[in-house]
Amino acid sequence: MEKVVVLLSVLSLGVSSQSVTDSQRLFSIAVSRVQHLHLLAQRLFSDFESSLQTEEQRQLNKIFLQDFCNSDYIISPIDKHETQRSSVLKLLSISYRLIESWEFPSRSLYGGSAQRYQISPKLSELMRGIQLLIKANQDGAEMFSDGVVPQLAPYGNYYQSLGEDESLRRSYELLACFKKDMHKVETYLTVAKCRLSPEANCTL
Repeated sequence: MEKVVVLLSVLSLGVSSQSVTDSQRLFSIAVSRVQHLHLLAQRLFSDFESSLQTEEQRQLNKIFLQDFCNSDYIISPIDKHETQRSSVLKLLSISYRLIESWEFPSRSLYGGSAQRYQISPKLSELMRGIQLLIKANQDGAEMFSDGVVPQLAPYGNYYQSLGEDESLRRSYELLACFKKDMHKVETYLTVAKCRLSPEANCTL
């Protein structure tokens, strides 16, 4: 009888270890992909800023600091301390929402076509990866435990016909928000991944 109990314990440990290993592998892929997206966002934003006059950069940055990104309606941790206290499932769910909110606006980001055309498929791939991680971590819980997923309005009326100055401001705003959100997702996924290694230091 004791031998049976020991055998079951070993098998259980093996299944559990395999599950953790699979999650770690998925997390590594997801983190790598969002890091690439964040790098692309930084590059697009930097290229756009380089095309502006110094005064234009100053004015646009001043305006952006007073504005909100469309994704600000998605409730997320307000600082690094709240991020570290958040559950893995919560960080994954927020990350999914943030990526999903860029599925359509990403097609209108300013920048070279070669760079822009990389973004939409990479966002879709990342969404699928995060979905798999959510399923592996939810244990039957609802994907979004805090209620109804907010329906976001069209991104800052970006798709309206705009004058030259307004179009410049919206392009800056869209790129700045995209860069900001990719940084958020990279942070959330990195912290969530770190939780799988109890001995690791997950401080930001």
